[in-house]
Amino acid sequence: MAVPARAYLSIGEVLNRLRGDFADITISKIRFLESEGLIEPQRTPSGYRKFTSSDLERLRYVLLAQRDQYLPLKVIKDNLDAIDRGLEPAAVGGVAPPNIGLATIDGEMAPSSFGEVSEMRLSREELLKNSGLKEEHLVELEGYGLIAPRGRHYDGDALAIAKAVTEMGGFGIEARHLRSFKSAADREIGLIEQVITPLTRQKSAESKARAEEVQKEIASLSIRLHAALVRGGLNRLR
Repeated sequence: MAVPARAYLSIGEVLNRLRGDFADITISKIRFLESEGLIEPQRTPSGYRKFTSSDLERLRYVLLAQRDQYLPLKVIKDNLDAIDRGLEPAAVGGVAPPNIGLATIDGEMAPSSFGEVSEMRLSREELLKNSGLKEEHLVELEGYGLIAPRGRHYDGDALAIAKAVTEMGGFGIEARHLRSFKSAADREIGLIEQVITPLTRQKSAESKARAEEVQKEIASLSIRLHAALVRGGLNRLR
């Protein structure tokens, strides 16, 4: 979906928003940081820079890191790369790194969250470090098909699964006990595919968009149904 025109800021507007906190900021400084690869604003057809709110916060992060922590640009760039990959470097000057979470409605996953593709890119070592998993446990989870890399990296879904498994391990639940979760998920995915296949076979953009919405809605409903069934079953044990 195209971003509305006024969602963008000109370089002059960015300058005005930053001057209150950074009196020495100039257009030349912003252009320099761009040339160093720390920001990448889009361009209009005529070549003017278009900054988003994310670009603005990225600039603020860079300027705070320089001013308050005297970090060299290389270190700042490494921190930004970590943020881009979904990791969490230390907060800089009160600016916390972005939180990675799931959209929820009343504690349940919102339909929109099922349409999101994780941009997180973790190495195997980063996945282990951020989840608390041991190497042998990850090997076991991969053997059961619960976790798999996407290409050469692991994404946010893999991290979410790894963290959940780690926490469940504290209750004595092992990877072999979780195979039923994978089987149940595969059956739910198969049911969703069955419903949306007639829509995906149509070539129109409207049908494709409708298929995506139906997929999100059914996925969300399946989670609600699963949660209600588990909750109801546990209530009967009381």
